[in-house]
Amino acid sequence: MNSSSQARDLSPSGGAVSYGGGLAIGLDVGGTKIAGGLVDLDAGKVFARRTIPTNPQRGGGAVLTDVIALGEELKAAAEAGGGAVHGIGVGVAELVDREGRVRSSNLIAWEGLPVQEWLSGIAPAVVESDVRAAALAEARYGAGRDFGLFVYVTVGTGISSCLVQDGRPFKGARGNALVMASSPLSVPCDACGAVTRHVLEEYASGPAIVARYRERSGLPVERAEEVMAAVAAGDRVADEVAGSAGEALGSSVGFLVNVLDPEAVIVGGGLGLAGGLYWECFVRSTRAHVWSEETRDLPIVPAGLGTDAGLIGAAVAAADAARGGNAG
Repeated sequence: MNSSSQARDLSPSGGAVSYGGGLAIGLDVGGTKIAGGLVDLDAGKVFARRTIPTNPQRGGGAVLTDVIALGEELKAAAEAGGGAVHGIGVGVAELVDREGRVRSSNLIAWEGLPVQEWLSGIAPAVVESDVRAAALAEARYGAGRDFGLFVYVTVGTGISSCLVQDGRPFKGARGNALVMASSPLSVPCDACGAVTRHVLEEYASGPAIVARYRERSGLPVERAEEVMAAVAAGDRVADEVAGSAGEALGSSVGFLVNVLDPEAVIVGGGLGLAGGLYWECFVRSTRAHVWSEETRDLPIVPAGLGTDAGLIGAAVAAADAARGGNAG
């Protein structure tokens, strides 16, 4: 579906709006939706909010066409309100190297496409991984402002993490320092020798929770929100699925805490912000897997910017790059 086919609401209230000079375009490209907006760089506020479906099965070129059209639309909205756009940033749920090249095509088939170059026709452009973009936003405006060293974890369609030090998301040597839950933990059975290959993302992510609940309950749920609603309604199967998923996530986050020794853990993403039993089991499990007693009570808090963190951080990354800054 082309983005131009949908109704638009390009101001906070649907009416005319005048923007100041400190704006950048932020776009958060996930497997389900593309969220965009104009970001006030002084306050980290989102204006001209817009969301369209991703429909990644159409191919990477079609998704990129929609992203470019949405970016052009948001730039026009800024100019109509008297604002200047300092950059356009895109956070994508893929591996992105230090030069902004997409290096995987697990959800969005952009590997090998000149995404950053094409977006530069709109404004100075930056392509970043969605988790690093969200972590940057939390460091600048959200729950990370009070911490010099924290781990950001996002839980939704996938599960990723990012270390942030002094406001800078750590990218690693190649840009791959975000893969937290995609690799198997291979463990041989002492009794029979069979090797189990547990993958956290196939157990504790949104799609995994849906799949596990459907298999055990026989109910045709489509979204993790439905499973969480079933938990709230007292569904025993939903309790077991959500609780075990939270405990599994906590075991991995506890490992991150042991390795990185952060001041805090900040959690975002649609499922990461769901609260309830999933969150309670996750927090309890994380603390149980932290080895040092001195560290065990560290703050574990929801992302302060909610699900806007990704698009806000993408905008900030673009504006920082245009002004000569860099991260990681």
